[in-house]
Amino acid sequence: MVVEQYIWGTGRRKTSIARVRIKKGIGKIVINNKDLENYFPIDRDRGVVRSPLKATKTQGAFDVLVNVIGGGITGQAGAISLGIARALAKSDAAFVDTLREEGFLTRDSRMKERKKYGQKGARKSFQWTKR
Repeated sequence: MVVEQYIWGTGRRKTSIARVRIKKGIGKIVINNKDLENYFPIDRDRGVVRSPLKATKTQGAFDVLVNVIGGGITGQAGAISLGIARALAKSDAAFVDTLREEGFLTRDSRMKERKKYGQKGARKSFQWTKR
């Protein structure tokens, strides 16, 4: 019995969390049991997902399986990209410098600012009347 060796990577962006598994393969990318082209209709988001593989020149070398929850389409694409980059860095230490240079291993920490009490939103206040 042969056990397939997966390499795990977790990516987060805004409120999205992506659990990524990569293994040696033919370059198939499956997200939440859907093909990459079906899951992300916008070409820009597909490019973001593929970008760590392009940077390391391993586009056809790994199969990628992803479970992603939360957030919107762009946040999920960013989370998947970070997860793939972290898994690639675990798979081969030679990729770390390339991924670090391109900025794929840096987590984007920008989050939605919280609403403040006594105000309508994070920055917006209620309308002020002089009289």
